[in-house]
Amino acid sequence: MSRKPIFAANWKMNKGASETEDFVKSFLSKQQGLNLPAEIVIAPPFVSLPKLADLLHDSNPGQNAHAIQIAAQNCSQYDSGAYTGEISVLMLREFFVHYVIIGHSERRAIYGETDATINAKIRKAREANLKPIFCIGETLAEREGGMLETVLRTQVTDGLKDVSEKDLSDIVIAYEPVWAIGTGVTATSEQAQEAHAFVRSLIADLYGSDSAAKIRIQYGGSVKPNNAAELMACPDIDGALIGGAALDPQSFLEIIRNGTAE
Repeated sequence: MSRKPIFAANWKMNKGASETEDFVKSFLSKQQGLNLPAEIVIAPPFVSLPKLADLLHDSNPGQNAHAIQIAAQNCSQYDSGAYTGEISVLMLREFFVHYVIIGHSERRAIYGETDATINAKIRKAREANLKPIFCIGETLAEREGGMLETVLRTQVTDGLKDVSEKDLSDIVIAYEPVWAIGTGVTATSEQAQEAHAFVRSLIADLYGSDSAAKIRIQYGGSVKPNNAAELMACPDIDGALIGGAALDPQSFLEIIRNGTAE
């Protein structure tokens, strides 16, 4: 089954409004005339969402003429209320946000997000018709301790608890080995493919082979222009969630081009 690859730039806590404008104008000029066979997503900090929405929709209000989807880096599991510093899914919808990153390893490790919290956020995102980019992955100690499959099984099973097959069809899974995020160390294509195939088998167990064949599973963890082609050539890898290398428009574009070249 053919799955359209999805390449998402996670800017993390980088690029305010003015830098967002510089990036987008540069990226669009470089992208012009290229028919890239992939879905392109940009996830800026919350404060840059309005600027990104304006830049992508200015030529045709209500429509994204540049075919770049907007993502948020997180969302609240609550609709409103006394949750200082949080952002609701309905607030995100006002800025043409279609995707939201949920369960990133930094949210798990630094802010203590549990599988139950992540599950609540995934279900809340789907209530608002947002598409979760659901992040999973093991630490180096867990991999070296032979815990890879146990960790991934728990994260996938608990993270998708009570998520319907219909809602699953609008979820992207991002496998990110924690030991490869921002370290410059990348999983080998064999390691990445093995983990992706295992995750797909978990989806088959939970939802059936048809859903498993359809779901897109990204790889994340020090993806760069020089390793994108090898990683994306793996049969179960359907794009990338990119951090540092997506802060530069030329680098981000080269990852997408190299990762989709036949």
